Amino acid sequence: MTSTSPASPSPTAERGPTLRLSELLKRPVVDNGGESLGRLSDVIVRLRGSDYPLVTGIVVGIGGGREVYVPLEQVASFDGDVLRLTTAKLDLRQFERREGEVLLSADVLGHRLIDVEDARLVRAADLQLYRDGSEWVLSGVDTRRRPRRLFGLLGPDQKSAPAEDAHAFRDWHDFESLIGHEGSALARRPFARVRRLKPAQIADLLEDASKSEETEILGRVHDDPELEADVFEELDEDLATRLLGARTDAEIAAVLSRMRADDAADTVAELPQARRQPVLDLLPPPQRTKVLTLLGFNQTSAGGLMGVDFVAVPSMRTVAEALDAIRGSATLQPEALTSVHAVDSDGGLRGVATLVALIQADPAEALIDVCDTDPVRVGADTDVMDVAVLMTDYNLVTIPVVDDERRLLGVITVDDILEVTLPDDWRRREAAEPPDAHHGDAR
Repeated sequence: MTSTSPASPSPTAERGPTLRLSELLKRPVVDNGGESLGRLSDVIVRLRGSDYPLVTGIVVGIGGGREVYVPLEQVASFDGDVLRLTTAKLDLRQFERREGEVLLSADVLGHRLIDVEDARLVRAADLQLYRDGSEWVLSGVDTRRRPRRLFGLLGPDQKSAPAEDAHAFRDWHDFESLIGHEGSALARRPFARVRRLKPAQIADLLEDASKSEETEILGRVHDDPELEADVFEELDEDLATRLLGARTDAEIAAVLSRMRADDAADTVAELPQARRQPVLDLLPPPQRTKVLTLLGFNQTSAGGLMGVDFVAVPSMRTVAEALDAIRGSATLQPEALTSVHAVDSDGGLRGVATLVALIQADPAEALIDVCDTDPVRVGADTDVMDVAVLMTDYNLVTIPVVDDERRLLGVITVDDILEVTLPDDWRRREAAEPPDAHHGDAR
């Protein structure tokens, strides 16, 4: 996984004071003469890519439901008990959000973020502001909800929570914010950090997301069509059908055209009857042929489960040529590349050679000579549970599917069989974490 180092200093670096947003909100705001103007209702930041978001101003409630904008340059003491301005003159026009502005209280505090390190949705319980020279930036997020009385117990000289609680804040760069309101620059920026996640992790996020969060996550993923297809392959079928159902036939076909043919066929089968043929008609011819072939099999049989993308090489070719065929199959799923299928001129299965056997063999040797010439195989109508038993008994990563003439029809991979034999609620169970897994609250 590629890591991105923030251009700004870590919030744990002792280079300036820090503040909690929860402490700032509702603080009195006075003019340069000390006369009360109102109370702080929000803090405005501007996103800056890999830098911490820059505080550019505040929103002040002046009574009667009116809120006004004050640029940060007019705030003399941002971190005091009272926010004192450098001027007595305010622009009294009602505050309106400008393009690219993010309001920390309205948009982030109390809202959910994507914890990229732990691949889960969390809620921002508090935010940390940090002074870097003359600038204030948003530097940290606290996702732990603490009792409200914590702040009420602070003494008169305490302006922040106890120092031992500072570890609760984690770096802002560990998170991806979900701010999808119209006019926000966030609504169009790429989800750079989320793209560090695996498709299955993004699918898990979508399955835990609200409708608005789904829309925003999918909007970012849509910018990368290959990633989008991978994510849809990992989604629960009901959710994938609902999300695709909101799209046009052409948009559905665009996603299916990049999916594995077996996953695309499963997705088409779940579409309403009236939409299946229009979507199929819009698929590229090679993908349409594969999908139609798979739709002809019962979904609970080997034929309905198999993939039709695999490595098949004439049996009398050399081991070196078989390895070249694997190198040239970059678009196939890795599981399908663990075996090479030796076939005759009619597509009949003559044998199967594992990738390990090929690597260990003499490159000049004939492929058939390193093959198992009586491989375990199944017919297209074999029940999937019988396939699972065979793959378990023989410790197989893949198993070929053949017709009555032993012609190779497709290949079932171990991930395919796991998906149909695990309990129905497996997607909603917490995945086991490795012993050294990172836990955000323990940092």
